[in-house]
Amino acid sequence: MNNQELKQLAMQGYQRFQSKDIAGLLELLTDDIEWVSAEHDELPFAGIHRGKQEVAQYFTELDRSQEAQLFEPQTMIAEDDRVAVMGRSRWTVRATGQTYDNPWVHIFTVRDGKVCRFEQYNDTAAALKAFQGMQSATQQAGQSATPLH
Repeated sequence: MNNQELKQLAMQGYQRFQSKDIAGLLELLTDDIEWVSAEHDELPFAGIHRGKQEVAQYFTELDRSQEAQLFEPQTMIAEDDRVAVMGRSRWTVRATGQTYDNPWVHIFTVRDGKVCRFEQYNDTAAALKAFQGMQSATQQAGQSATPLH
C-alpha cells in the first residue's frame, strides 16, 4: 500500500468507529490483530487485546464505560507499513458523569492491506481521574462528615 492508501485505511477505521459500526471496523483488521493500550486495572478497556474477538470485547467495554463527546483525528503521517495519527477526544464516564479531554496518538501497522497492530498513547491520568470521580467525591464526603475529637 502507498502512503495515501495507508491513511485512507486508518480514516475508514475512524469513520466506522464514529458511526458505531464495530463489525465493519473489525473487517479492517487481521485475524491476529494486536490492540495495545496502557494497562491499568481501573480502566475496564485497558491492556493488550489479541485477535478480533478480544478487540470486539475492548469496544464493548469502551462503550459500556464511557461515551465519546468528541473524537477528532487531526494529523496523519504514513511511512512504510505504518500510520501515526494525532488527535483529540472528549469522553464522559458513564458511572461518574465526569468528562475528560484526552489528546492521543495512534499508530497503525498494516500487513496485506489490513491493520495487524494498533498502539494507543493517551492521557491515562485524566481518564483515571474521571473514572475515580465518584469514588473520590464519596471518600471526601465521608471524611468531611467525620467528627473531630
